[in-house]
Amino acid sequence: MHIKECIMSAPGKAILHGEHAVVHGNVALAVSLNLRTYLRLQATSTSKVCINLPNINTFLSWDVTKLKQLLPDSGAELGNVNELDAELVRRLRDLVGVSNGTLDTRSMAILAFLYIYLSVFAGSGELPSLTVSVWSELPTGAGLGSSAAYSVCLAAALLSASGTIPSLLSDQESTARWGEVEMELINRWAFQGERIIHGNPSGVDNAVGTWGGILRYHSGKITPLNRVPMLRILLTNTKVPRSTKVLVAGVKDKMNKFPSIINPVLESVNAVSCTCEQTLSEMTNDTPTPEHYNILEELIDINQHHLNVMGVGHPALDTLCRVTLARGLHSKLTGAGGGGCGITLLRPDKIELPKGTVLQSTAKIACRVLSYYPETECSVIQNTIQDLRDCGYDCWETSVGAEGVQQHSPLAVKKEALEVLARY
Repeated sequence: MHIKECIMSAPGKAILHGEHAVVHGNVALAVSLNLRTYLRLQATSTSKVCINLPNINTFLSWDVTKLKQLLPDSGAELGNVNELDAELVRRLRDLVGVSNGTLDTRSMAILAFLYIYLSVFAGSGELPSLTVSVWSELPTGAGLGSSAAYSVCLAAALLSASGTIPSLLSDQESTARWGEVEMELINRWAFQGERIIHGNPSGVDNAVGTWGGILRYHSGKITPLNRVPMLRILLTNTKVPRSTKVLVAGVKDKMNKFPSIINPVLESVNAVSCTCEQTLSEMTNDTPTPEHYNILEELIDINQHHLNVMGVGHPALDTLCRVTLARGLHSKLTGAGGGGCGITLLRPDKIELPKGTVLQSTAKIACRVLSYYPETECSVIQNTIQDLRDCGYDCWETSVGAEGVQQHSPLAVKKEALEVLARY
């Protein structure tokens, strides 16, 4: 089997609106983050399978012959992308020394890799020796889809290496994406990785990592939004640990105790999500206006207040909102709340005027429009980031609506990512 070296990347994820309300049948909007996970796969002649995960200080290898012993007599019994093979998972747990109750990041990442590797290659009757190295810009355990981006990269790289999906790059291309059929296959295998890591995931995180952009999630149905605008944000990690399970249960308790109060709040969050979706659609179909950004900022404020009413706020998140508002910026928590991460909307650094308009040809009027269209100045962004770091938080300037999983030539990969991946 001839395996080509490949480099893949996939984005992280944030929830724009709909946290907690989505659990009770309401709409949520999930967005891709332009903070990415990068994977490099190389063929070797060592008769070993190696995984390098420098973010979590994990570097392991296994003999191919030992891994072959885990396969059933007929490789055809594996490779079902729609069902998790419980027996293979059990064998892998024994191999790695992971008990059923163990959920630590390192163990789950190893199990997901080995499961997808064995399942994808089992049908070929040959397990190739190879080295997979993964590095991410995303923090782990922060609710930003780091495990899903990892699973998506694994699925894309291993499916490509096995020949199940094509290796896309030509000599003239630096970055490429697959068609609908291949992307769906990547998404399904990534979901199996997520099932190993999380047990019962919704499928939103791996869908965002695969497709990118903005996804609408409602009652188990995931719908990508067509042609979405790229929004600039600050992403802040308060580094306050929290339990999603405990927070979800807390909202449920409040619903049971105060149904006439909490149910309308959840309905209002649903309306926030739908209004945001409509606004983003208008921004894509027409030129974004100051009013569009005014609406997005108001929706952020409304949703954050609702989340506090649900009981999933935290003093660290209140500090984030207060610090950014002092600079004229609007923030909300993203994900489970109770600490964790928050997002802050930034206005664009320029206005794109349609070609041929009177405004474009009349500098004086255009200047007036630009002054009416307040951008978020670079100094404001840098000062805000410093303010938040002074609070002990991690903060990144990034964007949402990024492309999903991609294959890259080395020239198209960020220098920092390439330098890390080249060490292994």
